Order: sequence, then C-alpha cells, then structure tokens
Amino acid sequence: MNKVKEFSISQENFTMQADVQIIEKDILIILTGGTNPHIGTITTRQMNGQIQNTAFPSHDGRFHKDDILARTVIQKISSLLVGNLVVTSGIHVNHISKKQIQASFEMAAILGEQIADWLKDYDFEKVEPPIYL
Repeated sequence: MNKVKEFSISQENFTMQADVQIIEKDILIILTGGTNPHIGTITTRQMNGQIQNTAFPSHDGRFHKDDILARTVIQKISSLLVGNLVVTSGIHVNHISKKQIQASFEMAAILGEQIADWLKDYDFEKVEPPIYL
C-alpha cells in the first residue's frame, strides 16, 4: 500500500506544497505552488545517488528552473532514501519579487526538513520481491 502525505508552507504571500507518495522503497514528490502551479521540471535521484534533470519549456520558450527547488528538497532527504526518487516541480508566482524568490529557497529547505522528519519514522525494511529467471 502506498503512503501519502501532504506538506505546505506559506511565506511572502504565496504557498509552496509538497505531496509525497512512498511507493514501496521509492518516493514521488510533487512540488508545486504560487499562482500558477505546473510541472516545470522532473528531477530524479537513483538509488546510487545519481541525479538527473529534465526541464520543460515555458510559454515563452525559456526552460523552467524549478529543479533548483527540487534539488534543495533532495539534499535534505538524501540520507534517508533507500530507493529511487522522482520530484516533479513547478512553482510560479505572477510578478514575483526578489523577496519571494529568496523565500522560495527557504521554503523548499523547510519542506525538505519536514519530509525528512516524516521519513525517519517510515519503515523501508520490507521483503524484497522475488526475482524469477
């Protein structure tokens, strides 16, 4: 059975949310927020620690940079991961201010810490599925 938990934080007149789903030993995080949530990037961390990123173009053709926030969350939870991790991220605040940009980094770090605290109590020690040759 998959375990799901939602985290959110608000600062500087916008909210950032992380929906976390544990799928056996793997984790899916949907990181969204602001006035126009979306999927701007997909950041993955393999069991061996390798991180990869895919960025999608925005409406004006520039590529989204939400992976910066995803990597902040990943950094906070990396030591607790036993499987693969996928983070979709898309935070957009209309007419974003410099204060809001700075706050977004702190918000992502706090969400990462909250997720880490929750993951510490999760028992990933489950029986491995059998492999048939």
